[in-house]
Amino acid sequence: MPRIAVVGAGAVGLSTAVNIQKSIPNAKVTIIADKFGKDTTSNGAGGFFRPYTDDFPSEDRQMMSQWVKDSWEFYSSLAQSPQAEETGQTLVSGTVVYNTPRDNQYALLASLAYDFHKVSEEHLQRKKLNYKYGYSFTTVITQTTKFHMWLTKKFREAGGSIINKKLETINELAGEFDIVANCCGLGARELVGDKSTFPVKGHLVMVKAPWMKHFFLSEDDIYLIPHDDKLIIGGTREKNNFSLTAEKATRERILARAQALFPELKGAQVIGEWVGLRPARERVRFETEVLDCGPKGKLQVVHNYGHGGHGITLGWGSGVGAAQLVYGVVTSSKSKM
Repeated sequence: MPRIAVVGAGAVGLSTAVNIQKSIPNAKVTIIADKFGKDTTSNGAGGFFRPYTDDFPSEDRQMMSQWVKDSWEFYSSLAQSPQAEETGQTLVSGTVVYNTPRDNQYALLASLAYDFHKVSEEHLQRKKLNYKYGYSFTTVITQTTKFHMWLTKKFREAGGSIINKKLETINELAGEFDIVANCCGLGARELVGDKSTFPVKGHLVMVKAPWMKHFFLSEDDIYLIPHDDKLIIGGTREKNNFSLTAEKATRERILARAQALFPELKGAQVIGEWVGLRPARERVRFETEVLDCGPKGKLQVVHNYGHGGHGITLGWGSGVGAAQLVYGVVTSSKSKM
């Protein structure tokens, strides 16, 4: 029975763990993390499924496009099933706007999302939106708190174990586990010494505005994402900012920008805010590695981290891919026995 550890309990870690269980039913899978649920970065995410291919390095584009397709198939099928409410998957329509055309960047999403179409500049002007190009579509929004709880439940029901522990280094797991799936996000800076992983600070404000039913996103990072119990308003993207402080001035700026575009938000009750550090990298680290752990022997590692702001969009699909890598390591090890 293969002993497999998954390091990290955010969207990527949970998705990877559940997919490993599906791929290798006889494996003993354990999630190890020091942050769970509301303490993870992905728990505060807006969960807006919007692959933006300009953010994908050209050498990874084919692989990441497959992740997007796998994620879309999974999320959209849940959103149209009796499990939709429990899993936190909802189909929501809305518009994204720009002052330069983005046809190429949205080609992949256009092939997946429902009723994808361009919006004319005249229509945007009638809506008092001062942008030249718009795209409307229906996509999946993942309410991450529900989704994390559901994935955790599925993982436990399949016999998975969870350990709340802060690791200093991956090497600690040598001898205890045969394979480690490393989904530690920004923790890779310390856990595996990967200083090329960097934070992109995000700040979101939550308001009570049940009359706002559609998503909206602009090129200058003004966005509205409706959840069942709140409207998420964003946002910021501050590269290499390690601060988790919710700055009052930033909160006020986020609200003012949104209210300028949508005056009906004025007076909406602020019910919360979130600050998180998106775990970014120039390229997602997705590869296998064999670590020499001295007297403890060698440790097989599958790395799957550095998704930045695409943690939900890519998370399930990269979990499928990581499970395939783990399966390959298991079958390769058996063939050498």
